[in-house]
Amino acid sequence: MLREAQATDVAALNSLRLRVKQNILSRPLWLTEARTLTAITETGRGWVWEENGMILGFSVANASERNIWALFVEPGFEGRGIGRQLLDQAVQWLWSLSSRNIWLSTDRDTRAESVYRAAGWQEVAQLENGDIRFELARGRE
Repeated sequence: MLREAQATDVAALNSLRLRVKQNILSRPLWLTEARTLTAITETGRGWVWEENGMILGFSVANASERNIWALFVEPGFEGRGIGRQLLDQAVQWLWSLSSRNIWLSTDRDTRAESVYRAAGWQEVAQLENGDIRFELARGRE
């Protein structure tokens, strides 16, 4: 079930974020409950995919930056379309605010890179840390 993330989900979101096998945080101490709470309640919105009371994935979109701040799926549950549905929800929310391009960044050679390319995102730059910056123009999703 896809639903909007709530403040009570923050600990579970951060825990899932730290369990992923790809796009691992280089600075895990950066991820705080306060930062995630702000991301889903003030600067943007978040969504979770929940089954049997367990959060199996989440996405967060940042309104002011017009980016996908987070998109992660529980290890072992990849390939079921959870990430794509969470991505689509975040993109649609951002489009409801503006038609300006949306961006995100991710590690190269990951499942995430493949998901973004399949969803119509275009690689626009390689960042200094080696990540890829993607952009999505309205009508390409």
